[in-house]
Amino acid sequence: MRYIKIIALFIAAIVFFSCNNNQPVAEGHDHEQEEGEEGHTDSLFLTPAQIKSIGIEFGSIQHKQLTASLRANGVLKVPNQNKATVNTLYNGVVKTLLIQTGNTVKKGEVIATISNPQFIAAQEEYLALKPKILLAEQEVARQKELNEGNAGALKNLQAASAELHALQTRSAALKEQIRLMGINPEQLSNGKLVSVIAVHSPISGVISKVTANVGSYLDINTPLAEVVDNSQLHLDLFIYEKDLPKLKTGQLIHFTLTNDPGKEYDATIFSLGSSFEGESKAISVHAKVNGDKTGLIDGMGITALISLDKAVVPAVPAEAVVNYQNQDYIFVVTNPAAASGNKYFERIPVAKGTTDVGFTEITPLKDIPDSSTVVVKGAFFILAKQTNSGEHEH
Repeated sequence: MRYIKIIALFIAAIVFFSCNNNQPVAEGHDHEQEEGEEGHTDSLFLTPAQIKSIGIEFGSIQHKQLTASLRANGVLKVPNQNKATVNTLYNGVVKTLLIQTGNTVKKGEVIATISNPQFIAAQEEYLALKPKILLAEQEVARQKELNEGNAGALKNLQAASAELHALQTRSAALKEQIRLMGINPEQLSNGKLVSVIAVHSPISGVISKVTANVGSYLDINTPLAEVVDNSQLHLDLFIYEKDLPKLKTGQLIHFTLTNDPGKEYDATIFSLGSSFEGESKAISVHAKVNGDKTGLIDGMGITALISLDKAVVPAVPAEAVVNYQNQDYIFVVTNPAAASGNKYFERIPVAKGTTDVGFTEITPLKDIPDSSTVVVKGAFFILAKQTNSGEHEH
């Protein structure tokens, strides 16, 4: 409905302008200026009746304290220390698979089991070494007694000691291998060997990918699954070099998902990058996501708004700034004290800055007096009249 009203007013303004183009112009200075301006589409002449009909209002460039903000794009990331690829240290066939994508798991939780006859072989050798070590210890003790009574050769004692040391080393190695399988070596016995070992989750988090199935063969180079801990989710924002001095650790960021802007999230900057990202002129800024992270996933694109400090800047009401052919403008009255009431409007290019509390920061790209009278309402209709006239003036 609002757009229909604007279009209706726009048409009415054009009709009104067309009708008033045939009206006589006040004599004197205004008439001369009108003729001088006819060929320049950056200026426009309006009568008091036209100004009243459109509802043009005037003001000035004010100095306002605005809260500046910086818009940036980025991506959600989970630090590498909060991601885990689940592998097995021993080759085997998947016997049971206890997870699927999206499951939440805790650190140390069993997520699968694998089997391999070699598991039994290692346990069997470990158990077989126990009596051999006992015999080797007895032989060393015997050789010590013989050596002390000068009844035995020293080389026999040395050989027995070396044999005992070799057996103990092999036993210790097998013991650690069995521990890595998730089996307690102290609980093994000749009648109770384990042929199936458990695969545990190395971290707490959510299963993001499962790459194995029951019956598939795993080796140390074949991952079983991937786990992601979203509790440490953070933003990687891409900031241009010129904007980096405006940022500091602790600044608050509001962001939305690029593909789902309906919900807003908060984050806090904790680290500023010190190098450019690849060949771009963007620098990575890291921020920790605060509060609820439901629906946020590693790799999602985001759009962020970074709150900057308040600053006193030249500003006009947001409605006073119009855009034409990708350039922003304001309209300035060039003869504010004209006795006839007829006014000339010049289109001044500006660079827009922060918009806050209904005002927009501007930087005029052409010198104008500080006391200039500016159109603060109705600039859109002046632009329509001006550009319409400009298209027909040759």
